[in-house]
Formats: sequence, structure tokens, C-alpha cells
Amino acid sequence: MSKMAQDYNAINLSQGFPDFDCPDRLRELVAHYLNDRKNQYPPMAGILPLRQRIAEKITALYGYPADPETEVTVTSGATEALFDAIQATVGNGDEVIVFDPAYDSYEPGIKLAGGIAIHIPLSLPDYHIDWDRVRAAITPRTRLIIINTPHNPCGCILTQNDLDTLAALIRDTSILVLSDEVYEHMVYDNRTHLSVLSHDELKSRSFAVFSFGKTYHATGWKLAYCVAIPELTVEFRKVHQFVTFTTSSFVQYALADFMQECPQHALELPAFYQAKRDQFCELIKPSRFSFTPSQGTYFQLVDYSAISDLDDMAFVKLLTQEKGVAAIPLTPFYAQAPNTRIIRFCFCKDTATLENASSILCAL
Repeated sequence: MSKMAQDYNAINLSQGFPDFDCPDRLRELVAHYLNDRKNQYPPMAGILPLRQRIAEKITALYGYPADPETEVTVTSGATEALFDAIQATVGNGDEVIVFDPAYDSYEPGIKLAGGIAIHIPLSLPDYHIDWDRVRAAITPRTRLIIINTPHNPCGCILTQNDLDTLAALIRDTSILVLSDEVYEHMVYDNRTHLSVLSHDELKSRSFAVFSFGKTYHATGWKLAYCVAIPELTVEFRKVHQFVTFTTSSFVQYALADFMQECPQHALELPAFYQAKRDQFCELIKPSRFSFTPSQGTYFQLVDYSAISDLDDMAFVKLLTQEKGVAAIPLTPFYAQAPNTRIIRFCFCKDTATLENASSILCAL
């Protein structure tokens, strides 16, 4: 969809990346370390100062005293971390439960490991997990359950009850959890992000994946990290070592300094992005789209049933090619898509971008 937006000179509210830059001070630090000869291989798990800053953050936010030596691994993006965790745990014939609509990297990683993805649709209209369906789907072959909170593409979040129910379901099993938490700092309306690392039971059987790119408006740097207990981290690093081995050195040094100098950046993100969500929702309120404001992420789902009977792929093509605004269809995120008319817009954009796009959307 980003290529289509470029080809048709459309406003790109499809792929999830900001159209504004990362913080000035962070760019200064990157330039400093690039020119300070920090250009050779860093340690496989990431430079220790960065892992220490990560551990401090995880302890402060989630009460989990992560050991930077044995429990924190820096990766080349969250997609690599997700892949590494799957490859480290899933074998031939193992079953992995995923929730649809699901981020599209999950199933390829499962298949490459020889596993089988068991798809459970989130329940409409609020995209909650039906835990009775999860209970029924668990078999002796279930090896891993992948959760995503805040959720891409739906913007919903998991509650304490969700985590407690998950813990109870897998309590007497060997099932592990892979928790995709890359939008951890984008939770709105006084809600709180609940990490598996803050849960008494789940923290000892989970891989938790986080993203620097999402947090620092620098998605192109492809830098992320995974936190897991030592036994799981050992297996995780066996895969990481032969996927990317390590990750850009000078950016790691810059992030370590920035996290120490500017810890408020991450803490201010909920308010920053909620303002953008609120602005976008207010701008499209006069339109014929129907929607409920997103609980998290920088995505907003809208229902276009009052505008068109086209399927979502056909509708976003028309919207991009003929109207000049690009969006993402929801059905590609499903194994078996429901008969809905829902698409996803990305609102991590400058005010002018949102205003220009909304004027087009309100005219539909």
C-alpha cells in the first residue's frame, strides 16, 4: 500500500510509520557515535550500556528486575525478535495459537519452524479474546501462544483479567507465551499497558518483545529487544546469533545515552499520540465512516459500510488510486476473514497530513 500511495501520489495513512522525524538530540548522538569510531561489531546480545538502560526501564515500568547480562537481547527490529523466539521454541508439528487479525510475520515464522498456526478470531465488535475458544483450542501439541498488546491492527489492549485467564489456562502445561508489546507506550484514556513481565506467573514463561523504532519515531533503524528469563534467553540467542548476529553499533550507543538523558520521552508518548488520535477522530467525525476511538497503537479502525459495498481490498485501492488517501485492508490479517467492511488508518502523522487526508475522507 505504501508503494501504491507513492505511485498514485496519495496521502499515506497505510503503513505504520511517522511522517515526522526522531528527536533532535537522538540524531545528534547517532552522528556523534558514527564519527567516534563506534562502527565495528558490538557484542552479539547488544552493548552492555544499552542493555542496562533497558533493564532499568523494565524494572521501573513493570517491576521486573531484568538482568542485562542474561535476560535482555538487542535485535534488528521486533520482527527479528518475534522470529527468533518462534524458532527457538517451536518444532515440527507443534501448534501455535495466534489471534486474528494477526500481525503478518507470525505465521511465516511458525511455518518455517515446522509448526502449525492455530487461528482464533478476536471477537467483534471490540476485538476481545474469547478465552473459551482458546481453552478448546489447546491440545498436547500446543507449544506457544502469541499475544499482541496494544494490538496491531485493531488498537485494542489486554486487561489484567486477560492475563490472569491466560496464566490459568497454561498453568499446568509446558506452553510458552510470546508477547508482542511494541506499542507499549501508546495506550490511551488513562489505561495502563500491562506487560507479561509484570505478571507473577507469565513473566517466567514468556518472551516480551519491544521496539525502539516505534518508541523513538525511527522505524527505519530496525532496532528492538527481547526480555526473557535466562533459560529462554539462552535458546533465543542461539537463533539470534545466526540470523543477524548483532545490530548496528553506533545507534546502540546513541540510544543508551538518550534513554539516560531523556527518560521522559517514552513517558510522554501516551499523551502525545492520544492527542493525534483525538485530532484524527475529530477530523473524520463528520464523515460517513463509523468508528470507536482506538485504545492503543497509532492505528484507527473505521467501518466504511455506509460508503461502499466493495470488499476492503477493492475499497482501499479505490481510495488510494482515485481519491488520494492510502489505508490498509483488514482481511489480509485473517486466515478466514469475516464479512466486514473495516480498514485501518495510521494517525502518527503531522497535523497538515491528517487535515488534508480528512478533508478527502469527509467528502466520500
